[in-house]
Amino acid sequence: MGRVVLVTGASRYLGSQVAEALAREPGVDRVIGVDPAPPRHPLGRAEFVLTGLHDDGVSRVVRESGADTVLHLGLTAALAGTGSRAAVRENNVLGTMQLLSACQRSTTVRRLVVRSSAAVYGFSRRDPGPSTEDLEARPPPRSAHAQDAAEIELHTRGLARRRPDMSIAVLRFANVIGPATETPLTRYFGLRFVPTVRGYDPRMQFIHEDDGAEAVRRMALGDRDGVFNVAAPGSLPLSQCLRRVRGHGLAVPERGLKVFGGLARRTRLGYSPEQLRVLCNDRVLDVTKLERAIGWTPAYSSQEAFESFLAAGAAPGGPARGRRGGHHQAPRVPAAVGR
Repeated sequence: MGRVVLVTGASRYLGSQVAEALAREPGVDRVIGVDPAPPRHPLGRAEFVLTGLHDDGVSRVVRESGADTVLHLGLTAALAGTGSRAAVRENNVLGTMQLLSACQRSTTVRRLVVRSSAAVYGFSRRDPGPSTEDLEARPPPRSAHAQDAAEIELHTRGLARRRPDMSIAVLRFANVIGPATETPLTRYFGLRFVPTVRGYDPRMQFIHEDDGAEAVRRMALGDRDGVFNVAAPGSLPLSQCLRRVRGHGLAVPERGLKVFGGLARRTRLGYSPEQLRVLCNDRVLDVTKLERAIGWTPAYSSQEAFESFLAAGAAPGGPARGRRGGHHQAPRVPAAVGR
């Protein structure tokens, strides 16, 4: 019998691409995407279950599907349709705890891959070189998104201690960008007047959406444990990115970010002061460990990934950026998914 894979975060581009690619793998019998929102991109032969992570629905899917591989790609900085920090934390942290608990109780799960964020490294002017996976953030990360990612990693390490028989990998992603990816950061680049934090011109490192999906696919099918940075080579200053999208920088003192928060809520930008603080992290990741583990290097550099985003139409006030389709129907299965 082939593998059964469960993918959370399947309504977004990264999760949908991973689910679609794995469903084509000869050694995979079944792929089940899980998300509280309908899929926005094609899932191919993968099935889809509409359920949140913070209730018992995802536990039933893990249990009744007999999944042996779980890819937790649900980490997000903002949820569509809500600016609520409580809702985001519920999805990120409480949802992760529920999923990890289901994996711990499962008699079939043997492989777990968890998406985290490079934001966990925090900011330090004393570390100009690339950040490796053994670097600890000092001081601890200030942004809420980074704190969520750090807490997700904490709970994942706890599961690894309780289930030493389970193979677990944590992927710390740089900013995912590309023609089909929509995030608070891509919406930020679409503003005509772009708030920046006064005194900072951080280096922006990206990972192209397709490279990110390929890294997850390879890690899902492998057995390497540990923490891995996922990023493209190189970086660009934020000021250069803003010139390319023809946005006008609006320098805001860090203490005045609450004012920007009110603007973001009124415009439904979905980009909070906490998320803007992530731009102060100024971290460039060393990806040597990942490349050695899976024998692969990204096809796009950070600059090329950003260029692909621009090519889709990122100019402020211009037409909507190109999308690879809107909402898509995937084979739907009820919350009870036993075969």
